Amino acid sequence: MTPEVNTRQKTRHESLGLSDEQAVDMYRKMRLARMYDERALLLQRAGKINFHVSGIGQEAAQIGAAFALDKEKDYFLPYYRDYGFVLSVGMTIRELMLAIFAKAEDPNSGGRQMPGHFGCKRLRIVTGSSPVATQVPHAVGIALAAKMRNEEAVSFVTLGDGSSNQGDFHEGCNFAGVHKLPMIVMVENNQYAISVPLDKQVAGRISDRALGYGFPGVRIDGCDVLEVYRTVKEARERALRGEGPTLIEAVMYRLAPHSTSDNDMVYRSKEEVEMNWKNDALPRYKAYLMECGLWSEEEDAQLIADIKSMVDRDIAYAEQAAFPAGEEALRHVYAEEEAGTWR
Repeated sequence: MTPEVNTRQKTRHESLGLSDEQAVDMYRKMRLARMYDERALLLQRAGKINFHVSGIGQEAAQIGAAFALDKEKDYFLPYYRDYGFVLSVGMTIRELMLAIFAKAEDPNSGGRQMPGHFGCKRLRIVTGSSPVATQVPHAVGIALAAKMRNEEAVSFVTLGDGSSNQGDFHEGCNFAGVHKLPMIVMVENNQYAISVPLDKQVAGRISDRALGYGFPGVRIDGCDVLEVYRTVKEARERALRGEGPTLIEAVMYRLAPHSTSDNDMVYRSKEEVEMNWKNDALPRYKAYLMECGLWSEEEDAQLIADIKSMVDRDIAYAEQAAFPAGEEALRHVYAEEEAGTWR
């Protein structure tokens, strides 16, 4: 007897090496990030938290990248909109809520940092700071150390399009290119550096700058989660082969204001924003999964209800959690006396 031949054509995610379960999990993470973000905006407007920087519209790039990396080996240097990324590599909604409520249990900083300033040692997320692009030289140093130690690891760093004009970005990329370091730089090009549109920032493509650093630069649709996954996966494989860094320009649109302190209608129109909502990655990817027979409206409604319940629970927990003690404000600022010596 001849074996039965499976003539079913592979779906797009299968051709990339993703299982059905992984493809669905990507969508779950996208929905989770979106609902966290929406609730954080409401909490700020209600006066319960002081500040929020939204990542709405950028989830696909963040989650596609996270799924292409090794959570046990690689090092992550996300920027302040990367809720989808940090949730995909292991942070929880409760941890993010503890951060925006500035509570002592916040794993990022014990309630000391601004919202969106991630740092989690157990998940290999390197602490970020407010001056933009400073994470790029840090990623370079980590990649250099990984290369010197012969580790099978890459450093993955993200930043916005405005940050790509900073000296830290250029110096870091130049050094990484010279030494062929295992690093991936992903610029989340959301079209605006706060209020400055892209055409007033950059004369050409951000990805084309890689030519001057001596490594590949690619420009992709940042609203296509599977395309981002493919690109980051290939960049990681290239880095581990010793071929050096890759610069990825993931093009998207910032659907929310720059932050809760920003009136974006001063520098862009309502019509422009509404037009870009038509390219929102979330319904696009949901439609793909439904076409593959992997998702349904009933499952979607249940997912939304489950996430809402979890978010409600974690907000309640964070609101009731203790604030850090007053003396914690001095920790890591001044030297501390221990056993009769100063350190």
